[in-house]
Amino acid sequence: MCIFCDIVNGKIPCYKIYENNNAMAFLDLANDSNGHTLVIPKKHFKNILDCDKNVLCDVIEMVQKISKHYVDDCGADGVDIFNANGEIAEQSVFHLHFHILPRYKNDGMQVYPTLKKNVLSLEELADKLKIK
Repeated sequence: MCIFCDIVNGKIPCYKIYENNNAMAFLDLANDSNGHTLVIPKKHFKNILDCDKNVLCDVIEMVQKISKHYVDDCGADGVDIFNANGEIAEQSVFHLHFHILPRYKNDGMQVYPTLKKNVLSLEELADKLKIK
């Protein structure tokens, strides 16, 4: 069974921030930053690649609502929003979820990855990746 499905079904307690008919937001138990929040669909979808588009819209609207609340009402100066899709992308729980990390001036967090320079030119990449 899925830990997030267990949370939705009330089998595992959580620190709920908000919910509606299709989505739920709760604090990440890692408690690694002030307000680290997870937003999930209540129905099980593995990740963004298999999620129903209407449910995905509800989830991302909740991500926006909570992010605005953290900035407008809770004193955050900004937010980072993360989502991983697939094991190779470091998805660890295979139930679609978005991470919201409220950010504060001088919080000392360095969460954006440092990547190496790509070997392909942008023109080559655009030709390869273009949707036809």
